[in-house]
Amino acid sequence: MSIETKPQIPKASDWEIHSRQDKELVKGLGLTSATMLVMGSMIGSGIFIVSSEISREVNSPALLIAAWLVTGFMTIVGALCYGELAAMMPRAGGQYVYLREALGPLWGFLYGWTLFLVIQTGTIAAVGVAFGKFLGIFAPSISSSNWILHFWKVPPIRIGPMVLGNMDVGLNTQNLAAILVVVALSVINIFGLKTGALIQNIFTFAKVSALLALGFLGLFVGRNAQALAANFHGNFWNNAGLSAQHAVQVGVGGPTVLVGTLTILAVAQVGSLFSADAWNNVTFTAGEVKNPNRNLPLSLALGTGVVIALYIICNFVYLNVLPLDGVANGATILERGIKYATEERVGTAVMTQMFGSVGGLLMAAAIMVSGFGCVNGLILAGARVYYAMAKDGLFFRSVAKLHPTYKTPSVSLMVQMAWTCVLCVSGSYGQLLDYIVFAVLVFYILTIVGLFVLRRKHPEAERPYRAIGYPILPAVYIVMALFIDVVLLRYKPQFTWPGLIIVLLGIPVYFLWARRPSDALTSA
Repeated sequence: MSIETKPQIPKASDWEIHSRQDKELVKGLGLTSATMLVMGSMIGSGIFIVSSEISREVNSPALLIAAWLVTGFMTIVGALCYGELAAMMPRAGGQYVYLREALGPLWGFLYGWTLFLVIQTGTIAAVGVAFGKFLGIFAPSISSSNWILHFWKVPPIRIGPMVLGNMDVGLNTQNLAAILVVVALSVINIFGLKTGALIQNIFTFAKVSALLALGFLGLFVGRNAQALAANFHGNFWNNAGLSAQHAVQVGVGGPTVLVGTLTILAVAQVGSLFSADAWNNVTFTAGEVKNPNRNLPLSLALGTGVVIALYIICNFVYLNVLPLDGVANGATILERGIKYATEERVGTAVMTQMFGSVGGLLMAAAIMVSGFGCVNGLILAGARVYYAMAKDGLFFRSVAKLHPTYKTPSVSLMVQMAWTCVLCVSGSYGQLLDYIVFAVLVFYILTIVGLFVLRRKHPEAERPYRAIGYPILPAVYIVMALFIDVVLLRYKPQFTWPGLIIVLLGIPVYFLWARRPSDALTSA
């Protein structure tokens, strides 16, 4: 008597499963649209604001430029490294996929968890509220103090060097404007990838044109003799020597200590890195990029290169029009300088100085255009990550469903929209954004470490593009990013420890999700 055994079905490897997981998506992004997505996701309102705080930290025209040069170098090197990973694994989810394949599903999940909870949704909320803030210049009834429903004023809660809380919870006309923009763009992006891409292309073209105009006008038309004398005539290198000492406050209300030039440049990266972030969003949409082996690396290189060049030009414009130094209670724009521009709106101050109130209105309109396009790019790209996670059984199963007609991740777009609206009403997005630079850098480091790991784990894998400067440039990036994170842990604990806690909270959540059978493995 023989016992029949069921034939063993060979189990597909994770690599094979994930290489075909998103074939149902429509490839609708060409090189132009992919590049516009890189640029449009990067350019928000940060470039018009953060130079004020950076100037107060570094106290030197040369170091203001150096801070942006460091950010530019790291951004472009990171993009070149991601180009290899994107061409090698052109899958929906991008960075989530790279971390999962290189370091394991836990690390991919922690990235997706942090992206959903804080990085993507918090940034969408913040840029949306900034849109409402500048819209209020044209319609004064749109204001953070014009409450429709005010639920609660959360008192400040001190925890060591951090201050949590201290925000208003409720619906005002400013965050209502943000919510309406988020809802409208989320719904529009359901109606096909090409619809979202068209909006992205139009608004990115508009805001790049605005930055180019600002650069031309500031360098050739609006140069100010007082600013040039203060910033360049023998003063450009003030406080920029390696032996110079710079004051930095440790935490909120902590002691002020003196640090070296390299350390203060690392501290200053909080603003510039945040303003240049989101360049990786195009990798989230990789499953919908035409000829991804060529277009993904090219879009990353072109997009980051152009934006970083524009950012550096803008900061030279600021130095050409306004003195770096100033006083907080100055009566005029020149007296306040870059350091103390009203509400830190350096871009608006520069245009107002050059062209009066009309210039300020033009800049406000440009920032609104910039913010609208940025929100669209972030919404379009972010939803693809949660879709990829759901396909792996690491997010709500329904999020893996595509719209039957338009083949877009419609459920994922709606889930992202709902959480973003909660953050808008909660008033907590500002604090969340303070926490993300540290966490974002941690995941960039891990992903570039993954580049080395995948070279060893899958040496036979097809690599249509190989990272320029490997292994030197990726190693330099890792060292620089680690140095910045260590400095931020030491001198800016209010930004770092909460971000680290948010990431770590994802570990127990991962193990809860991991108990569910993976859709990808089940289908295999």
